[in-house]
Amino acid sequence: MITARIVFCWVVLFFALPGIAQELLTFSSTLNQTRYQNLIEELRCPKCQNQNLADSASGIAVDLREQVHQMIEANKSDQEIVDYMVARYGEFVLYRPIHSSATFLLWYGPFILLGIGLFTFVLVVMANRKKRGAKL
Repeated sequence: MITARIVFCWVVLFFALPGIAQELLTFSSTLNQTRYQNLIEELRCPKCQNQNLADSASGIAVDLREQVHQMIEANKSDQEIVDYMVARYGEFVLYRPIHSSATFLLWYGPFILLGIGLFTFVLVVMANRKKRGAKL
């Protein structure tokens, strides 16, 4: 029975550590803490791909959260922090990629495909109406 309690305590400790580690960060102001939260929610984990830094428990995400914390406390601007992350890991770390010619299809491709689909739908409906009108 004692070993089951020990195992249970280790399991609880294992799952609680990421939350505890994040709470250990101290900030010089509440503004810095808010900036930190916003940045780690906007930056994507390079390893996890579909998780932001706030949600990821991977080692690199922990390191990047610490890096963001240090840069904020060093009075770096949000843009400087984002530029550093992009320079180091590429535009992949941004959940909202920069508008450029390289990301044109990413931003506007769905709307272009929707327009083509609507145009095709209208053409098909008009062609069907003409066929029905010719039969009568």
